[in-house]
Amino acid sequence: MGKILLRETTTNVTDWDSPLSPDHKEAWQQWAQSLTSFRNIQVPRLYLDRSLDLSEDIELHIFSDASEKAISAVTYLCDKTTDGCSRFAFVLGKAKLAPTLGHTIPRLELCGAVLAVELWELVTENLDVKPSVVKFYTDSKVTLGYIANDTRRFYTYVANRVERIRSCTNPAQWNYVPTHLNLADSATRYALADIEARLDVWLHASPEVEEMCMRGVEPKMFPMVDPDFDKEVRCEVHVKATIISGLDTKRYERFSSWSVFVKRNSFLTHIAKSFKREGSCYGWHYCESYKTIDRHRESEMILLKQVQHESFEREIKCHQRQTPLPTDSTILTLSPFIDDYGLLRVGGRLNKATKLLSVSETNPIIVPKGHIAILLVRDFHEKVKHQGRLITEGALRGNGYWIMGSKRTVSAVIHGCVKCRRLRGPMLHQQMADLPLDRVTPGPPFSEVGVDTFGPWEIVTRKTRGGAANSKRWAILFTCLTTRAVHIEVVEEISSSAFINALRRFVSIRGPVKVYRSDRGTDFVGAADELKIETINVEDPIMKKHLYDSVSTWIFNAPHSSHMGGVWERMIGITRRILDAMFLEEKKGLTHDVLTTFWLKHAQSSTPGQSRLCPPILMILLFSHRPRS
Repeated sequence: MGKILLRETTTNVTDWDSPLSPDHKEAWQQWAQSLTSFRNIQVPRLYLDRSLDLSEDIELHIFSDASEKAISAVTYLCDKTTDGCSRFAFVLGKAKLAPTLGHTIPRLELCGAVLAVELWELVTENLDVKPSVVKFYTDSKVTLGYIANDTRRFYTYVANRVERIRSCTNPAQWNYVPTHLNLADSATRYALADIEARLDVWLHASPEVEEMCMRGVEPKMFPMVDPDFDKEVRCEVHVKATIISGLDTKRYERFSSWSVFVKRNSFLTHIAKSFKREGSCYGWHYCESYKTIDRHRESEMILLKQVQHESFEREIKCHQRQTPLPTDSTILTLSPFIDDYGLLRVGGRLNKATKLLSVSETNPIIVPKGHIAILLVRDFHEKVKHQGRLITEGALRGNGYWIMGSKRTVSAVIHGCVKCRRLRGPMLHQQMADLPLDRVTPGPPFSEVGVDTFGPWEIVTRKTRGGAANSKRWAILFTCLTTRAVHIEVVEEISSSAFINALRRFVSIRGPVKVYRSDRGTDFVGAADELKIETINVEDPIMKKHLYDSVSTWIFNAPHSSHMGGVWERMIGITRRILDAMFLEEKKGLTHDVLTTFWLKHAQSSTPGQSRLCPPILMILLFSHRPRS
């Protein structure tokens, strides 16, 4: 108790001469005052009232206990006589402080059991008489389970102490005792009250304990308490052995190339033979000796033989027993046989043509369906430069491989081949988006128009002495996005002023326009200035002012999206074809007047005397119903 108090008082003290706190000082004074009760305590010099040499049956009973404060063990001697009487005497007791941190109660109880073993060794070494019976008692069933365990493994701390206990004692010597009958319990309690009574129990065992020791405790093996949830017990690991005959073909699926697969297997075969000392090499190493034709062929035979044994196990056993094949066998019609290498080959009717054909051609190796068949098909498909099914299948047969279900296997490999898809795949077409709102909304003609330029055409401007002077003319096409009506204006040059004049003529004839649409060609964007070419620049201040005054909006299509201007591109194509036909009729030189006349004739050629509804009729209806100002 004094050691416990000393440790508690010195734990929080920083200097050796620091004064004690009031609580510690009061506890220390109470403990010092309790020492006066030891004046009346007497320990007899002799264990018994007679010599131990006269005793016929001497037993040792050792009790152990532990708490968070202390660990203790006490030894008693029991002398049994022939008349049934017994004498119980205190021999040796010991108590010590428990570790401060990192120890659970089961660990401390195990340390108390180790202390009990140490006391037993000390007593038997110094006692002249050898006891006939030695028994150990503890009130911890967890400790008893640790000592009696023969199946589970412990971590280092518990394992070392259990080994220490079992090296000197037998699990049958350990017994369970209730806490109120455990004589070592009084030394582990930190209490100043009733110190004399507890000391008396320590030196003189209670009658209940003497009767228990005389009567004896029935031996019992205690199981471990919740070993699966005990942190001191290692996890139980179950190991199952699996006997594998040959190679595991599931590992073959890790390879995607037949040549690489055969090369790796050839290297492993060479290493395996090196460990068996079948050659000049020995042990694990890397050399070039396995890169030979014979090694390569041997590696192929090993792989094919393994897959055949998995797929055609019944057929191989029938051949070995020389019995007919089962009627439901998939290779029954091939008349198979086993060659000198243990491989199944196709029988056929060309067995006598060995002088003209090789064995691989007359009797190809049977390859079952699976990953090996896919690797072989893929390898020969690449060798024939991605040809069709018939050529690939012919290459396989010519090299001595008969693949079961080859038609489907070859077709599946070709169907999944990326290069074949690129070479022979169908042309893909982009799905077109919905038409813009101004293409499907009814409204007056030429309210929303598409604009584009085309040309030029060489025309004769004036005659000279040496011939005639020529110049160029361009056309600006305005297409109504609603009615598909067309208006064409001729310009003498590609410039903003010429385009604005053409635009004004168009608006004067057809009416105001809300929205203009065009592509982002160099004819309409501001980047044309950097190219130093004469273009119609919609972003010029003059053009912007004209659009602002006419309350119009100009919308450009996305770059490199010619399909978005299909409305006016279609009309330009039709116009060009009609003009080409008209130019063939004109034998003389083409002049500006002739060109403009052709434009007007083109506008009239769309409806020659027909009464159906068409863009010109819509224009007539528009102007006939338009209110006059």
